[in-house]
Amino acid sequence: MRKVKMAKVDAKTGPAKAASPERVAAFRTGLSAEARAAAFLMAKGYRILAKRFRTPYGEIDLVARRRNVLAFVEVKARASLDDAAYAVTPRQQRRIIDAAQGWLMTHPEHAQFNLRFDAMLIAPRRLPRHLPAAFDAST
Repeated sequence: MRKVKMAKVDAKTGPAKAASPERVAAFRTGLSAEARAAAFLMAKGYRILAKRFRTPYGEIDLVARRRNVLAFVEVKARASLDDAAYAVTPRQQRRIIDAAQGWLMTHPEHAQFNLRFDAMLIAPRRLPRHLPAAFDAST
């Protein structure tokens, strides 16, 4: 007897759709880049507090702490480090800042830390590049 796989059905959105191969590849690249970035930060003495923290305002790729600094880290993977740096747009910066406020509302014990918005740039066959204070909340 042959078993038939049933498609997942969500009550709100209906049957699940298969993701395109491009989206699956981008998702896997993002996961790999975030893992590389987290490992690099841990080697620099940071403690990773959260990965892919979701809020209604957006997602924070990494939340890391070192001493009295709490860093909200945006990870960008592109073909070159320059392309990755240009991918952190002002609109995205605003979303990350808003998401960081969401983090602080759910984690008030971190409110006394110095806050910083970092970028971690990832490119093939290159060491990750960490840009501390890549942008600030006043922009």
